[in-house]
Amino acid sequence: MIRPAAAVLFAAGICLSGCGYHTGGKADLLPSTIRTICIPAFSNVTPRYKLTEAVPSAITREFISRTRYRVVADPNESDAILRGTVTNVMTAPTIFDQKTGRAAGVQISVFMNLSLHERASGKVLWERQGMEVRQRYEVAVDQEQFFDESSIALQRLCAEVARQVVSSILEAF
Repeated sequence: MIRPAAAVLFAAGICLSGCGYHTGGKADLLPSTIRTICIPAFSNVTPRYKLTEAVPSAITREFISRTRYRVVADPNESDAILRGTVTNVMTAPTIFDQKTGRAAGVQISVFMNLSLHERASGKVLWERQGMEVRQRYEVAVDQEQFFDESSIALQRLCAEVARQVVSSILEAF
């Protein structure tokens, strides 16, 4: 005779085994015809020029490390093209030094429009308008100890953009 608790556990196991659950990062919702992706330098409508090459480079590294897709330089050799425009870059102080009144912490916010198109048909496979990514960094108040962390913050920001973009494309969020 089967005990009621064992029967409930057995039934729950059967039900959960077919629920459609999958491990995060393993879904791939792009068409199977997409094998190669081109990620050219982004367009820029801001005075911050470094992001237009740094963000696509970070996205390229993320695609190579996390996916089966091959990233190519020539758009004519790709199945899909990821295009982007940096539309705004804003920096704002977040923390002030009480003694000097100078900024001791800064937040940088980057806004972008991104889209992944199938090259052959021009069909939009994924799009994100007005994507915003933020990164904070500290500014040394003492001039003798000054270290410009803004470039490191931009590297962290680019890595975060890349992680979000690749996850969003693969998971279709």
